[in-house]
Amino acid sequence: MREIQGFLTRLSDVAIVFAAAALASQIRFADAGPHDFIAPFVLLTAACVLVLFPAFGVYDSWRGRAKRMLAGQVALAWLVVQACALTAMFTLREIEYVSRLWFVYWCALAGASLIGYRLAAHAVLARLRHAGINVRRVAIVGAGAHCEAILRRIEAAPAMGFRAAAVYAPHARPPVAANVGATAVASEPVRRFDDLDAFARHVRSDDLHEVWLALPLSEERTILHVVAEFRDDLVNIRFMPDVRSLALFDSSGVIDLLGVPAINLVASPLSPSALLAKDVFDRLFAACALIGLAPLLAAIAVAVKLSSPGPVLFKQKRKGADGRVFTMYKFRSMRVHTEAPGVLQQAVRHDPRVTKLGAFLRHTSLDELPQFINVLRGDMSVVGPRPHALEHDDLYRKVVAGYIHRYRIKPGITGWAQINGYRGETDRLEKMERRVAHDLYYLGNWSFGLDLRIIATTIVKGFVHSNAY
Repeated sequence: MREIQGFLTRLSDVAIVFAAAALASQIRFADAGPHDFIAPFVLLTAACVLVLFPAFGVYDSWRGRAKRMLAGQVALAWLVVQACALTAMFTLREIEYVSRLWFVYWCALAGASLIGYRLAAHAVLARLRHAGINVRRVAIVGAGAHCEAILRRIEAAPAMGFRAAAVYAPHARPPVAANVGATAVASEPVRRFDDLDAFARHVRSDDLHEVWLALPLSEERTILHVVAEFRDDLVNIRFMPDVRSLALFDSSGVIDLLGVPAINLVASPLSPSALLAKDVFDRLFAACALIGLAPLLAAIAVAVKLSSPGPVLFKQKRKGADGRVFTMYKFRSMRVHTEAPGVLQQAVRHDPRVTKLGAFLRHTSLDELPQFINVLRGDMSVVGPRPHALEHDDLYRKVVAGYIHRYRIKPGITGWAQINGYRGETDRLEKMERRVAHDLYYLGNWSFGLDLRIIATTIVKGFVHSNAY
């Protein structure tokens, strides 16, 4: 059955590619007839779909996967397919025959259709699973907060197609009577057991499909006993280790390392592919910003030069990703002055060192605009934890828990802490602790949507702030 579904899905994808090409031809050329460049290009692209879509996991089971992740996976696979087909056409010296406008129409129509019909099918399946159709009944081995959290997740997401049916709590205190009881977080009674044999009999007799091990790593003996019990049964056994006391970020998960599964405990929660995508977005955004803001940048540079003697740009060493030191740029907002080595005095309200123009630039954050040069060079990101002076790094890493982990990604021009009011002078330790807490939240919950939200909030209300002086 699964093979037939896979074949039909692949056939549907190819049909969508051809149908979108015909529709794009109708829009571009006012007819859906054949054109010299269409047939070979579309055939080549369809072949790439059949080869590359499986490599991107497009045809893997959707169960338990977020719709946003599914849509992103299909979109990325489609873009790679188009890039490969264009490269092949260029190599064959046929690219000049391809209508650019037709290609844009085709790419958009096919991509939207490939994603749209999957989301529609996802929605239909969700309705069916809400009604109790096409669900997998799950037995969970575990106890305590981690087990209860998984039960709540199952209850909160019925569209994913899982239902909790039984729980085996090893070493339960006090003992839980077998075959009785129900959890308050499930929509149907969840039978609880404290005896493995009784639990195994129930899993087999009730035809449960999954056994999830929600146990800490210290429960190796229990894990081995459960796996041995169901080794000869057609039951999916999945391990969901409780690593909350060890993991730095809630999003820490399993990765493939040298072909071996590994759990990230203290590491960047962003995958290499996510970091690459973020870097590409940052550089494109920075290039557009520098081009669009060029007149403003030139005007500010002239004003700074005329306001007081000294250079236009203020340069200071800061730490970037992985603690690498780089030179950060700002428009100079203070009069030229000297400070003792190893001592940095933060700007304070009504600081006499700040020029009148500098006060305006700092209050509106316009002094930060040259940092788009840092972004373009790859030293910084548009969104990320704000970099601090090296002297502050040496001080706070010793007294603020988790401070150093801010540098697991590139520092940003703006960030989650800044739009929530934690910017400017950190004259109290509590201010820095709250700023670091917001930075770590950003790392653990990063997404393109969150970045865009931070950028939009910065544009709308983030340029002027009472703490910026």
